[in-house]
Amino acid sequence: MLEFQIIDAALFPAMSIALLAGALSFLSPCVLPIVPPYLAYMSGVSVQEMEEGGHGRRRAVTAALFFVLGLSTIFILLGFTASAFGAFFLEYQTQLAQASGVVVILFGLHFLGVFRIPFLDQERRLEAGDHGGSAFGAYILGFAFAFGWTPCIGPQLGAILSLAASEASVARGTVLLGVYAAGLGIPFLLAAMFMTRAMGLMNRIKKHMRKIEIAMGALLVVVGLALVTGAFTSFAFWLLETFPGLALLG
Repeated sequence: MLEFQIIDAALFPAMSIALLAGALSFLSPCVLPIVPPYLAYMSGVSVQEMEEGGHGRRRAVTAALFFVLGLSTIFILLGFTASAFGAFFLEYQTQLAQASGVVVILFGLHFLGVFRIPFLDQERRLEAGDHGGSAFGAYILGFAFAFGWTPCIGPQLGAILSLAASEASVARGTVLLGVYAAGLGIPFLLAAMFMTRAMGLMNRIKKHMRKIEIAMGALLVVVGLALVTGAFTSFAFWLLETFPGLALLG
């Protein structure tokens, strides 16, 4: 069922959107503010110790790495499941993509403020217990984060899962969720490595949360419309016609 022809022109637009969606998920209002305390809890050191560098920073980076591995595990499994589901219902993939696109557009309109979807305004978290200060605990927290932060990352994640389900290959769908996990996880690692600069940057970003929500909404609407209209396929054909060399990557 797994295919060796994974990367081609058709996947590049979806990968770019998955990476951007992951980055916007990190910048969302209920993820960005908790980054410093999460890093402190996972590593067992204070924010001040992380800022000072040395042993504290190394523990924070290690904790962030295992946290990212934890959430990546869940996202990749979700990508595998979604694309397997899409492959199973291959005969109805067009209809499934269109239905998913409509749902994604509704999520986008929520973030744009056209109307509100009540359950997306409720914060839901899964607690991971008292595992702070260990690599295993950070890994478990990554699991909990991936499963529990549905209001902020759910719509973006849903859009990428819809893209994964629209792929005819389990491997390609899994790659998309791996890219999404990278977009969300790499900023965590950078924040742990450069805490002092990250704190200043995050404080400045907090002033623009509404703009970030609007960007999320616009991205979701674009992805939804692409799913409904089949624009990804058309764009992939355009890429192949314009840059024939991309076909060699398959």
